[in-house]
Amino acid sequence: MNDLAEIISQNEDKLRSEWIRTMSSAVERADLMSKAELDEQCGSLLKEIVDGVKTSGPENLGGAGWNGTRELLSAISASRARQGFSPTDVATFVLSLKQPLFVLIREKMGKNPDLLFDTVWSSTRLLDSLALITTEAYTSTREELIMRQQQELLELSTPVVKLWDGILALPIIGTLDSARTQVVMESLLQAVVATNSRYAIIDITGVPTVDTLVAQHLLKTITAARLMGAECIISGVRPQIAQTIVHLGINLEDVITKAKLSDAFALALQRSGRAVVKTAAAAAANPLSQLFGKREE
Repeated sequence: MNDLAEIISQNEDKLRSEWIRTMSSAVERADLMSKAELDEQCGSLLKEIVDGVKTSGPENLGGAGWNGTRELLSAISASRARQGFSPTDVATFVLSLKQPLFVLIREKMGKNPDLLFDTVWSSTRLLDSLALITTEAYTSTREELIMRQQQELLELSTPVVKLWDGILALPIIGTLDSARTQVVMESLLQAVVATNSRYAIIDITGVPTVDTLVAQHLLKTITAARLMGAECIISGVRPQIAQTIVHLGINLEDVITKAKLSDAFALALQRSGRAVVKTAAAAAANPLSQLFGKREE
């Protein structure tokens, strides 16, 4: 099918201009891509198609002659996925070449119906296959982006806070699953090593429910922290969670639990040989406490 390659190469400028002119506004997306960049992509793709047809033919897209086309389309699709194009926009970029190419083929082969049909059919299959390559590359890139964003969200949702020298706090919000437990464990262990902390408070106030699986994840994190020399205290144990733990028969006898984060912090301070006391100046500054004889909470 060198006839197809010759038609494209000999009429490249005309074909590229008609391709861009008939391209839908959704594909152009002037807000995401300049016309110069779009023109360059179209010209590069046409050259790669010509090389592919000449080297491996229009039917064998797995051939070495199509390596450049596949790499170019993958790069274009990945770039557009990051820029915010939709899958339809990316596929339409290739499929919109059909109309100007078919018009050009008809002009050159209109006097030979059999050759015209064969060339149009081969071109149709070729462009459809190229569109599938763009869709696959787009999907792969989007999956990578989503996975990276999920990882970043997991890291942001499990911050390790230094409350005092040697005392860390890890507030957990949401449900614990295997993937998140790994992030929680890594974040906590890294913080324990970096700060040389001996106590870590795992606050589960923001955990909606605690089932057997969540309890197992918590115990794994606590065990790993103990191996690093840090003792863990679980805070935020609400009445509903306490009842659930009892009903499920989850064994937390070796784990210190507290209802409030403040209680866990006070215990960690006490075990580390520290205490928080009210100074005389603070008591004198509050006349109501002297009047009613009540300690300020």
